[in-house]
Amino acid sequence: MNTDTHTSEDNSLYLNLAFDAWKQWAQLRADRQRFMRFTYGDQWSDISLTPSGELLTDMQWACRSGARPLTNNLIRRVVKTVVGVFRTEHPKSFNRRVRDILRLNNITELDSRAFEEFLISGCAIQRVVPERRPAGCGVWVDNVSPDRFFVNKFSDPRGLDIELIGMIHDMSTAELHSRFSMNNDQVRRNPERFTPADAMPLSFADKDFDPFFTPARGKHRVIELWTLESLRAVKGFDPVAGRFFLTHKRNEPDLIRINSRRELPQKLTYVDFHTVRWKCRWLAADGSLLDEYYSPFSHGMHPFAVKFYPLTDGKVHPFIEDIIDQQKYVNRMITLIDSIMHSSAKGVLLFPEDRKPTGYSWPEVADLWSDCRGVIPFKSSTRTNDMPTQITTSGATADAHRLLATQLDLMNQISGVSPVLSGESVAANGSASLYDMLRENSRAALADIFGAFSSFIEARNNLLPA
Repeated sequence: MNTDTHTSEDNSLYLNLAFDAWKQWAQLRADRQRFMRFTYGDQWSDISLTPSGELLTDMQWACRSGARPLTNNLIRRVVKTVVGVFRTEHPKSFNRRVRDILRLNNITELDSRAFEEFLISGCAIQRVVPERRPAGCGVWVDNVSPDRFFVNKFSDPRGLDIELIGMIHDMSTAELHSRFSMNNDQVRRNPERFTPADAMPLSFADKDFDPFFTPARGKHRVIELWTLESLRAVKGFDPVAGRFFLTHKRNEPDLIRINSRRELPQKLTYVDFHTVRWKCRWLAADGSLLDEYYSPFSHGMHPFAVKFYPLTDGKVHPFIEDIIDQQKYVNRMITLIDSIMHSSAKGVLLFPEDRKPTGYSWPEVADLWSDCRGVIPFKSSTRTNDMPTQITTSGATADAHRLLATQLDLMNQISGVSPVLSGESVAANGSASLYDMLRENSRAALADIFGAFSSFIEARNNLLPA
């Protein structure tokens, strides 16, 4: 089709719909960034309100309190363990055609990374499209980051109430030309027109710096939007070929309603009826329509497989969310224990000023005594031969150690990832049957999240050509 007649004003409605869907999941994207920070080691960046009313990061507050913030990243270990269990049980029993497509897409690695994303953010999203790419596979499966994905608010775990879905792309000028120049004269004549510097439509003047419209440097922002639309279609019957077909045009003025396939007409016949179909629109960031078409896939759907976990009343609460508070408390406890031990080991040194050796400065005396430089010069109040005295304190860390052990146990219980599941041995007097039972119990605690992701894999495979 030729899209020269479609202006940015004609399609500002669809750009608005896409942007509204993008904004609806802003909190999910913000939560995902926090969960990713905790998973990969940045666990002191949460903002806290101090007693004085200041807003400081946990790191700043700890440093101001004289502590040295430490991190014992247990979340990463939990994620790696669960992903490892998933890899050992990754489904492999597919028909030959599907198996070949998945093999060419290196689906084990792809699904493992999607499952890791599923644990961290509660989102599993893949896009299945037939495309020509250098590797030579005709059907491609790609993981889609939640930061590039949008969908209308939905609450059905199966996604049956999804009516708008899509993602944002960053394309080079060459890719923009190769994808859209055949159906769009503007792209063919002047692909540089769709540059990152293009102004937004007037209705988006206050959103120029939103990530939805901001491409990577030197790229073009393109929005892929799929909507479920109701339309009037025409069903035809070709008696020569002996088959029914769908079209949007009819060549004969007289319409004959076909009540049953037993009453097949003897000539080419058309019947009007209403249906719903998925339609794709490719939009530039300035609202220009680059291309549009109805779903060309045999399944008649959009190309996205989507699973949010657990999607209770349309809200996502991922696996990682349950153990972040325990992780923060573990970090506080090991920081506290470190502070106690540091203070106990250091102590201070009382050193009379008149007893300082000749030729030594106080910093040099401190270096000789201790790397901690814990020297307090003072003048002796008596004329007795006062000698330097070391003062130490006994750090009472027993209670802190018990609290830390309790938190570690709570993390195992809440996450469902027991030491047995991660390969740690049981007590020396434990039998092999006990070990197997504990391992199966641990897997049962994770059965829900494995089952949810299995349903996602099944939905993804349904998008593959048979």
